Amino acid sequence: MAVQRAVAVGLAVVAVAAVLAYRAGYLGLSAADETAAVRVLEPVAIDAATAQLAVWDNRIEAVGTLRAVNGADLTTEMGGTVTAIHFESGQKVNKGDLLVTLDTQAEEGDLARLQAQAKLAELDRQRREQLLKEEAISKADYDAAVAEAAAARAAVTAQQGRIGLKQIRAPFSGELGIRRVSVGQFVTPATPVVTLQSLDPVDIDFGLSEQYVASVDAGFDVAVQIDAQPQKIFRGKVLAVEPRIAESTRNFSVRARLPNPEGVLRAGQLGRVILSLPGERELLSIPASAIHEASYGASVFVVQPSQDSATGFAVVQRFIQLGEKRADIVAVAGGLKAGEQVAISGLRQLRNQQPVTVNPAAGD
Repeated sequence: MAVQRAVAVGLAVVAVAAVLAYRAGYLGLSAADETAAVRVLEPVAIDAATAQLAVWDNRIEAVGTLRAVNGADLTTEMGGTVTAIHFESGQKVNKGDLLVTLDTQAEEGDLARLQAQAKLAELDRQRREQLLKEEAISKADYDAAVAEAAAARAAVTAQQGRIGLKQIRAPFSGELGIRRVSVGQFVTPATPVVTLQSLDPVDIDFGLSEQYVASVDAGFDVAVQIDAQPQKIFRGKVLAVEPRIAESTRNFSVRARLPNPEGVLRAGQLGRVILSLPGERELLSIPASAIHEASYGASVFVVQPSQDSATGFAVVQRFIQLGEKRADIVAVAGGLKAGEQVAISGLRQLRNQQPVTVNPAAGD
């Protein structure tokens, strides 16, 4: 019985040793294979660009809303029935043009009565003036006649004003919107008639962070782009800067004015604003195609000499701090030095310490 127990223990030891030997051999083989895989990485052909200092003009970018210099929803000041409409929807009008006429029959009748009273009061004043010269009446009687004549004339003027309120005229030159009333319709001061917007020039309002409040002033140049014509740039100047900073956003408002002779810009449109500031800056710059962006940050692959690479070059992934971006150029705020080369193609194939072949630059 003891002999059988000893044999069983010996077999168990041999089995455990065999398993351990197998695992050690497997792990050793895996490590060797992994090392071999690193060693046989094929070089990747890339294009490269050199990080260099470039002169950037001083500018701020923002988004704003276009607004008409003059804009109004026209209504009547007195209620009445529309008797005539003198415009078409979308028509361009000049200041003072008659747009809508309301019924004034009752007001015209009152005007005729008041005019007759004013004429009679004036005749009475003239008679009393003659009597005063003949000393037939007192100066007080004549003064009363003068006052009555003046009051009658004032009543006529007031009535003419009331009749004028039954007409809607363009308060400024611009373009009308869609007509909202019809002939025969009864309108009140709450009834919208038509919208009028001036077209040239137009304003654009935008907000800037409080850090720029001491840098922006009236007269600075602005360039604006809109989605309707993305290839066209509309240029203008800052008209005014709001002196107060909003507590909720810590931003301040800026208004710029843009010439709009063709009427392309319309109130309510969104505009991308570039505000030019005095002076220039020298910033380290690289092509935007060199940036590898991920959730953990932006990085570039820097080309460096490598003795372990068959090509003599390899890339090292380096995290950087990004600055401003303009078109296809990015400013680098930290993590890179002038003169260093960065990969600008094949970024998806690159890894840290990846051997690379740098393609000759165009023209070389």
